[in-house]
Amino acid sequence: MAVWWIRRDLRLHDNPALAAAAGHGVVLPVFVLDPHLSAQLRTTRGRFLLNNLRKLDGRLRGQGSRVLVRSGDPAEVIPALVRETGAVAVYAQEDYSAYARARDRRVAERAPLVLLPGVTVHPPGSVANHEGRPYQVFSRYRETWLRLPRARPWAGVPSFSTPEIPSEPLPHAPCPAEFPPGEEEALARLRTFVEGPQAPVYRYAEDRHRMDLPATSGLSPYLRFGLVSPWAVLAAADTAAREAPDPEARRSAEIWRDQLVWREYFVSLLASAPRLRTRALRMRFVHFPWREDEASLRAWEEGRTGFPVVDAAMRQLRETGWIHNRARLVAASFLSRLLLVDWRRGEQVFFSLLVDGDPALNAGNWQWTAGVGSDAAPYVRLFNPVRQGQRFDPDGKYVKRWIPELRRVPPPYVHAPWTLPRDDQIAYRCRVGRDYPAPLVDLGSARERAVRAFGGGLHKPLRPPTGRVRS
Repeated sequence: MAVWWIRRDLRLHDNPALAAAAGHGVVLPVFVLDPHLSAQLRTTRGRFLLNNLRKLDGRLRGQGSRVLVRSGDPAEVIPALVRETGAVAVYAQEDYSAYARARDRRVAERAPLVLLPGVTVHPPGSVANHEGRPYQVFSRYRETWLRLPRARPWAGVPSFSTPEIPSEPLPHAPCPAEFPPGEEEALARLRTFVEGPQAPVYRYAEDRHRMDLPATSGLSPYLRFGLVSPWAVLAAADTAAREAPDPEARRSAEIWRDQLVWREYFVSLLASAPRLRTRALRMRFVHFPWREDEASLRAWEEGRTGFPVVDAAMRQLRETGWIHNRARLVAASFLSRLLLVDWRRGEQVFFSLLVDGDPALNAGNWQWTAGVGSDAAPYVRLFNPVRQGQRFDPDGKYVKRWIPELRRVPPPYVHAPWTLPRDDQIAYRCRVGRDYPAPLVDLGSARERAVRAFGGGLHKPLRPPTGRVRS
C-alpha cells in the first residue's frame, strides 16, 4: 500500500504522484487539513480548494476509492497514517514555498516521503545557465526552457483499490460562482480555448490585454490547484500552434504558451529565493524608504482611489477573487510606483483575495511591477491608469461594470471623470468628490516623485491628462 498525499494536484490525469502510488496496487488518497493553513480555507481560494476536493472525492468514489481527510500537523498526521496502515511509501507533488519545503523536511524525517514533479513542466533547477544557476532574466530562461525535451510523464488515469479507513468530514463552503469546481471543468475550459480554427487562442495576441473582453483562458485557478496539468496545457498550446490557420494565429498560440513559461519562471525564482514574498531580489531595494500611508493603502484596497481602472480592478477582486492580468499590473503599479507604498503590502492583499493566489506568481509579479525583482527594466516602469484604461477598456465597459457611479459617464471621460465639466457631472450623476472619489494623487507629481525615488528615466512619459480626454 502507498499513500497519495494530495496537496495542489487535485486531478487524476497527468499526475506523477498518483501514478507512482498506483504502482503499488493499493492507494490511500489523503488530504491533511493543516492548521497552519486554516485561515486560507476561509478565503475565496480556500473555498475553491474545498469544493474541488469534494469533486475529486466524488470521482474517486466512482472508482471505488475516496479522499481520506485528516486534520493536524502533517509532520504528525502522515507518519501516524503510515504506522496505522503499514504503507511502504508516501508520494506527493513537490512544492517550493518556504513553508512547503520546511513541512516536507519534517515529514521526511519520520515517514518514507517521495516527492515528484508536477507543479511545472520543467522542475526548478532544470532550467539553468551554463554555471548551473537560475536565470534572472526571463528571455534567457525562455530560450533554455523551449529547448528542453517536453516529455509527458503520465497522460492517463491509473486504476487502484483503496482500503476502508475512517475519515473526518470535509468542511462545506460555497464555491466561487465564476469558477465551477472540478477536473472536468478545467479540461473543458482548455478545450474551449484552443480547439477549432476560430478558437480564442488565435486572437490572444491581439486581445489578451483587453480588460473588457473574455480573451483569456480562465485556467489560472485550475492550474493553481493542479486541476489541469501543465503538460496538458503545453500540449494544447503546441497543437494549437501547429494547426494554426495563419502565421498571426500561430504567433498568438505561442504567446499564450509563453504565459506558461512565465509561470514556471516565477516558480523557479521562488525555489531559488524562498524569501521572494518578503525580500526584494535587487539588493538596492531591500531597504527602500517606502511611504507609510495607511489611508492610501485602504483607499486602494477598497477601490476608492479616484482612478477608475484601479478602482474597478480592486472592487472586482474583492467581489470575485479574480482580475485580469492587465488590471493586476495597473493596480500593482499604482500602489507601488505612484503611491510608493511597500509592494509587500499589496502582495499580501492580493494573496488574501485571489482565488488563484500563488506564492511564486503573486510575489514574482509584484516584484516585477514594482521594479525591485528580477528581469528589472533599466527605466522606471509606470502604468498610467488613464491611458491603460483608454487603451484596454476603450468604451469603459469594464469600468462601468464594477463602478456603477460611472455608468452614465460617456467613454471620452470615463477613465478620467475629474475632467468632466461640473454641469455634466451633475447631469450624469457623477460628482467627483461626492458620488465618486476625487483622484488620490496628481499623476504628474506622483510621476516625478517616483522617478526621484527610484532613479533613472521613464520608458514612456507619464503626463497627467488635461482638458478633454480622448477615447
